[in-house]
Amino acid sequence: MTESGADPSDGNAIYVFAVCGAPARVAVAGLPGVAADAAVRTLPFAELTAVVQTVRAADFADEAWQARLSDTRELERYARAHHHVVTAAAAACPTVPLPLATLYHDEERARLALTGEAGRFRAALARVAEHSEWGVKIYAAERPAAQDARRPAAEGSTTQRPPAVPADNRTRPAPGAGLAYLDRKRGMQARREQRQEEALRMAETVDAEFQKVAAAARRLRPHGPDPADDHGVQVLNATYLVAERRSGELETLTRMLQATTGARIELSGPWVPYSFVGEV
Repeated sequence: MTESGADPSDGNAIYVFAVCGAPARVAVAGLPGVAADAAVRTLPFAELTAVVQTVRAADFADEAWQARLSDTRELERYARAHHHVVTAAAAACPTVPLPLATLYHDEERARLALTGEAGRFRAALARVAEHSEWGVKIYAAERPAAQDARRPAAEGSTTQRPPAVPADNRTRPAPGAGLAYLDRKRGMQARREQRQEEALRMAETVDAEFQKVAAAARRLRPHGPDPADDHGVQVLNATYLVAERRSGELETLTRMLQATTGARIELSGPWVPYSFVGEV
């Protein structure tokens, strides 16, 4: 929850979804938003427009919000409602989304606080005008351990297969068996490291090509492996700010890079540019 002066002891607070630069075109009036008591509306300030809703302050008090954070379904409902309003605004004009649960005590405090940030909002609006956010994820398939184990020892190794153990001497390890085992383990580790290096180089190549199309880019933390899917290991999780006039190039670029690198690339979007409005 963003601390913005809302007082849970009072009846109502002002929830702010986003800031827009073209009040006459904001198409959000009447949306349900995050509460049922009052519809979404607009609040003008400093020649800009905030997209707001009157909500019960008690619903966003610290204790209530912490309880909501532990309820996955309830939190998802709020997040989806917030995103729905932001998306509707962004479809009409350049929009700066605000974080989930940005609250102010009343309209006067909201207008005063937002006016103090008007310069930053104008810069962000200019940056994202006629741009969208696109996500790119790259996966590198890992060779199964069993397949590695079946491969011969690393290139250049002089280790030979240990001799067969006589039937009457099976309780003792064969001569050289320990060394052969260590060589195999080292070979498997070396191949894993080589594949990882190749995957990272491939990710850098893909990222560089997308940056040629994008106005800005951000690297996000790759997701860990998910046993429930077979995507492989994620080696790039990035997002790009792309002019709408160039968005048609992205699918073609994705297909070309998949063909030339062998990478598994997931392209998603267009999205409201959440990732690029807090950097100005």
